[in-house]
Amino acid sequence: MHVPTWLKTTAAVTVAAGIGSLVTRPGDRWYRHLEKPAWQPPPKAFPLVWTPLYGLIAFAGARALDASRGPARRQFAVAYAANLALNAGWTAVFFGARRPRAALAEIALLNASNLDLLRRAWQADRTAGAALAPYVAWTGFATALNASIARRN
Repeated sequence: MHVPTWLKTTAAVTVAAGIGSLVTRPGDRWYRHLEKPAWQPPPKAFPLVWTPLYGLIAFAGARALDASRGPARRQFAVAYAANLALNAGWTAVFFGARRPRAALAEIALLNASNLDLLRRAWQADRTAGAALAPYVAWTGFATALNASIARRN
């Protein structure tokens, strides 16, 4: 993995995480009053989970990009950027717009993007693919949580 690539993926992931953190307010009155399932993790768990996941996303992106050449590299970069936009977009729709049902549709797109990114990363570099697996799993869990909240509210 080359340092310049890792710095670029880290910057891109930091921007996506930063956008998400600007609109995420778990202490907000609207969010506190939503009916949530008993299996929802406590609010403190989310930054504890997302921080290493974002690190893995940056690491995986750098490894996959460095292992790719020509059109495959460009296609991975486009898929990676789209995935990060969808990642930040979910937070903006759910917390910013306060639209759990719309966020459920958005996270379905994110899941499709995650699977595509995982496939691309795995093809480029197995370590990169393995590094993305926890992100794909967590987003699947987040989808179930989003669906439960949308159904209850």
